[in-house]
Amino acid sequence: MENLILARHAEADHNVRGVLNGDRSVETHLTTRGREQARALGREAGPVDLVAHTEFGRTEETAALAWPGVPRLVVPDVNEIAFGRFEGTRWTDGYGEWARTFGPLDRCPGDGESRVEAVRRYLRGFRIVLERPEDTVALVAHGAPVRYVLLAVEGRPPQSVLDNVPPAQPFPLRRDAFERALELIERWAREPAWA
Repeated sequence: MENLILARHAEADHNVRGVLNGDRSVETHLTTRGREQARALGREAGPVDLVAHTEFGRTEETAALAWPGVPRLVVPDVNEIAFGRFEGTRWTDGYGEWARTFGPLDRCPGDGESRVEAVRRYLRGFRIVLERPEDTVALVAHGAPVRYVLLAVEGRPPQSVLDNVPPAQPFPLRRDAFERALELIERWAREPAWA
């Protein structure tokens, strides 16, 4: 891979309801607006040789609408974080407070993931994308992995609370910038701590 188009999935019905969804067995679908966002993503980003996405339907649907007919690759390691007992709740129903209060090594209550577990998993997925032979690859993922990369491109490590990533907005990266971002995230994952 020499060029990456990184994007969060388009608007899905759980986004409209404002609930967390890190369980892929819970089906969510793009809204009417989300389907238009996905088509616009493809038009704005331009042609790609491969579209990678997670196991979640909202990323697959975004990829298919953005780049119809382009070969696709499922990368499970970039799946959404497991929210544990906060699954299906709103950010303000407890997960936001938990995220601000607990460290990167703390597992989310109710069999969820720690942030560092998720980041290490994301890194495996990012490396799969980086090593693809295609020249231009799109990766449609979720807000957290996209934001971690965008922070790292700015020279910043993962944070306890992340700014939202706009849906279906393309973030083009050259291979060297993506590699440097992954190196920064990997350094943080070896000794994780919030700034």
